[in-house]
Amino acid sequence: MTTFHLTVVTPDGCAFDGQAERIVCRAIDGDLAILAKHGDYCTALGMGEAHIVDAEGQRRRAACMGGLLSVLDGEVRLVATTWEWAEEIDQARAEASKKRAEEILAQKNLAQRDYELAQARLKRALVRTSIH
Repeated sequence: MTTFHLTVVTPDGCAFDGQAERIVCRAIDGDLAILAKHGDYCTALGMGEAHIVDAEGQRRRAACMGGLLSVLDGEVRLVATTWEWAEEIDQARAEASKKRAEEILAQKNLAQRDYELAQARLKRALVRTSIH
């Protein structure tokens, strides 16, 4: 299969830099897949599962939490706020985070800001726990 150069970076450094057959991730308006020879494109990323199929056909899953994806002249760059490979996700920690967020959301008379923060924490935890 035809490949393209893909770079995935985060504030912590480079998560992937090499040839890929495909990248699938969640944009703010839905899931998308990028293959070789894709036209120039730019989008904001949402929160969800992503996966890369590398040049050898190996599929690697990750949790991607926001950022930007661009395709320019055949080069694909994904700048993620958070990118966690499936094998690096601490499932026990993600489950504990999910439980804490649910407990906060169950409280009565919760301030709007606290409610929104707990919702965001719950969504991140749900993404992490779904990737194993």
